Amino acid sequence: MLVLVAPGQGAQTPGFLTPWLELPGAADRVAAWSDAIGLDLVHYGTQADADAIRDTSVAQPLLVAAGILSASALGDTATIAPGAVAGHSVGEITAAVFAGVLGDAAALTLVRKRGLAMADAAAITETGMSALLGGDHDVSVAHLEKLGLTPANVNGAGQIVAAGTLEQLAALNEDKPEGVRKVVPLKVAGAFHTHHMAPAVDALAKAAADLTPADPTVPYVSNKDGRTVATGAEVLERLVGQVANPVRWDLCMETFKELGATALIEVCPGGTLVGLAKRALPGVRTLALKTPDDLDAARELIAEHSA
Repeated sequence: MLVLVAPGQGAQTPGFLTPWLELPGAADRVAAWSDAIGLDLVHYGTQADADAIRDTSVAQPLLVAAGILSASALGDTATIAPGAVAGHSVGEITAAVFAGVLGDAAALTLVRKRGLAMADAAAITETGMSALLGGDHDVSVAHLEKLGLTPANVNGAGQIVAAGTLEQLAALNEDKPEGVRKVVPLKVAGAFHTHHMAPAVDALAKAAADLTPADPTVPYVSNKDGRTVATGAEVLERLVGQVANPVRWDLCMETFKELGATALIEVCPGGTLVGLAKRALPGVRTLALKTPDDLDAARELIAEHSA
């Protein structure tokens, strides 16, 4: 059984979209998306530097566009035939396209508004996120709460991402939880998936009210709690709430295991979720779509493991 997953913010790197735009029709498609949402995705995906694409309002639409574009190079959902789809943080919007809940235009419109709303919320207080490598889950979570930090991403495979003010993160760097090997600051612009993002929830709810979601055509695994979601209305509701709620990618991977996953493909810019899966899902074949050079290997994996 094949799982198709989409990464979240932080996966982008300068120029990562360049080779994908060389595929037939890709540049025109991305240019049309750019016009529709008022953001030059081609420029940001090919020429902009790391600081420019770290901007939340830019990074999020760029990631969703790249995920849709790279997956469509493999074929439509019926061709890929995944047994489940999921996304990490903003990648859930990409996964909603894979599941048929949202069309391309609706997803990109929603993620553009999401990125702007979260950037506005992040500007209220100086906040950020840091990854904790190693350590015990319960010990780390208790330590974070003592420092006033939120375990915003519980990624499994021994990784938790803490989020809060820059002062709180500085305190964490000086006072790591017992057993944690390293604290790594992340290149993101705010404390996502925490109470700091509450203003963005209201803005996103208004944007979502204009959409008419369809029910998923394949099992959609929500990173709120690892549950599969049966209706488009609930998918949309969860997409709104998740900007201020922790991401439980560990529970998503548990669900992949329970569903009988034998292979996992991470769409562009792949790598992060494949790395977690290699540690948490031994025996599951994995592949990250980084450039179009990975497409042939992905097609072989699809032929061997799709439904």
